[in-house]
Amino acid sequence: MNEQKPELAELHAHLGASVQPHIMWSIAHQQGIKLPTKDYWEFEDFLTVKEKGRYTDFFSLNKDLYKLAELIQSSPIAIEPVVHGTITGAYRNSNITVHELRFCPTKRNRGGERDLDYTILAAIRGMETALLEFPQIKAGIIIELDREFDSKLNHIVYEKALKYQDRGIIGIDLTGPLMKNFKVNQVLDVFIDAKQKGFGITPHTGEEGDLKEMKIFVDKVKPHRIGHGILAWKDKKLMQDLVDNNIYLEICPTSNLFIGRIKNYKEMKKIYNTLYEAGVKLTINTDGPEFYNTNLRRELDSLVSNKIFNKKQINEFIQNSFDASFIT
Repeated sequence: MNEQKPELAELHAHLGASVQPHIMWSIAHQQGIKLPTKDYWEFEDFLTVKEKGRYTDFFSLNKDLYKLAELIQSSPIAIEPVVHGTITGAYRNSNITVHELRFCPTKRNRGGERDLDYTILAAIRGMETALLEFPQIKAGIIIELDREFDSKLNHIVYEKALKYQDRGIIGIDLTGPLMKNFKVNQVLDVFIDAKQKGFGITPHTGEEGDLKEMKIFVDKVKPHRIGHGILAWKDKKLMQDLVDNNIYLEICPTSNLFIGRIKNYKEMKKIYNTLYEAGVKLTINTDGPEFYNTNLRRELDSLVSNKIFNKKQINEFIQNSFDASFIT
């Protein structure tokens, strides 16, 4: 009998970045999707960021990896097994018993060709089947709004999330690279309403650019958590606002390194420890284990082996993740 690993909670993982390449390969062929290569190993290398330097901005990452992953997953027939496989695989691999998986249904309907309700329900079925098979797991789905969308489309996505709130849609996110034509005021009413209606709020902000958007979210919405948010280390008042409002940060170490948000482990230690010493509550996550060739247990071990944090602090972050989960 295998030794039981301690239970973990994953709060920040994108579905597009969480599915094993061989599963994506098979699903793509089942649907007749033309892939960039006919060689599986080249496909696996394409879908996995294994070192720093390949990407230095989110536009390139979205254009290459996420666009292909979302295309392959753009079918109710595809979305159900990948959600199921991601949740059950994380349990078997890392004993993740609390799993929050996020995705944008509107980026999986092929420009309006596929029905959003079918896509969301397929994701829910995949999750519910996983929970039936493994009753030790608790899971929920976070729906992503996107900076690439106009206000009308983001509001439609939110309405779909509301429709299925009682089926395991637990939170609302805002994702996508910073866009010149996007203003955070376009979606503030959505996040304020979502919070009032009991959704967990966890926008991506404070990972790139300046801190203006993050400060607006903290001031106007007071989200429960923030995706990444690491740039807050530069602003003492913002860090104190995070502490005062009990806002957790979802830290993704390997992702930060591989996409160039953090240059090296020396800089990581400075940034993460500044946040920690200010009293900001941190959780550790993968961002998407398959894209970044990692898993949650490896993320935690790496922080210790690279002397970013000690084991006592790691245990604190593990507990933070359970405490900050939107799953009741």
